[in-house]
Amino acid sequence: MKKVIAFLWAGVLALGLLTTGCAGEKEEKETGAEASQREELQKVTLNEVAHSIFYAPQYVAIEEGYFVEEGIKLEVVTGFGADKVMASVLSGESDIGFMGSESSIYAYQQGANDPVINFAQLTQRAGNFIVAREEMPDFQWTDLVGKDVLGGRKSGMPEMVFEYILKQKGIDPDQDLNIDRSIDFGSTAAAFAGGQGEFSVEFEPSATALEQEGAGYVVASCGVESGYVPYTAYSAKESYIEENPEIIQGFVNALQKGMDYVNYHTPEEIAGIIQPQFKENDLETITTIVKRYQEQDTWKENLVFEKESFELLQDILDSAGELEERVPYEKLVDTAYAKKALEN
Repeated sequence: MKKVIAFLWAGVLALGLLTTGCAGEKEEKETGAEASQREELQKVTLNEVAHSIFYAPQYVAIEEGYFVEEGIKLEVVTGFGADKVMASVLSGESDIGFMGSESSIYAYQQGANDPVINFAQLTQRAGNFIVAREEMPDFQWTDLVGKDVLGGRKSGMPEMVFEYILKQKGIDPDQDLNIDRSIDFGSTAAAFAGGQGEFSVEFEPSATALEQEGAGYVVASCGVESGYVPYTAYSAKESYIEENPEIIQGFVNALQKGMDYVNYHTPEEIAGIIQPQFKENDLETITTIVKRYQEQDTWKENLVFEKESFELLQDILDSAGELEERVPYEKLVDTAYAKKALEN
């Protein structure tokens, strides 16, 4: 964990290179009427941990103009890793971060003077899948024993949830299999396609892409096996929230509209809305991925980050040996904005 935190602060200095070189900005589209009021919109920079169909409610909100309706001109930058997103938020480069909430706990444990507060939870299931080199219709988690597995970056939610599941299944992550924790989760698919590992833990659209290429096959869902986990949430520095309550409320209102859409529309309808965000994927592929996430109950009905979820997150961190001491829920979670969004 110390390595992760050290990188958070070191990343503050190098952030400009990371975000500018690795990700383009995506601005929310405007209608004609809204374009005339463009100068009145409040610019908000959101740094997302990854650009994935896993976060469909956010992209529905962008494509349907919900942020503009709330007076927000949203600029999205992809940080490619929770450590980089946190560095962006801490430096003030980004206003809001979207990442695993473990990062806010890490920063708090290191004595952050301006703690990063979680104010909205988007996903309630893990978004990664176990990919094998061959079809395994009767896959059992014990099939991983003695195998080489690409697990993703150490101390990141994908890797920690994976190990949490293994322990729940009576499998020792350190003794019973070989987990490669040296590869960032954004690079594991390429490594797997290149011949590394016998199994890999993959997000979408990488999991489906490996299947389409014949390089791998999805054999299990970490989201189904882990149960309800506060996988990703939106957060900002306490000072930013206190100084910009109307922006935070508008931001959450827009997200809630996006959440409502995905919970009451078909995968085909959702895919059609978010396709402009994933031009590298055809409509059929996007639909398949959305359906896969819907079937495992990925998205919450609301954005309220419940105490029970926060405590489960700390249980996972503790199980991974990444928790120095438990942090009071009230210190890092503010549910007022998410609850108010439900009143609209």
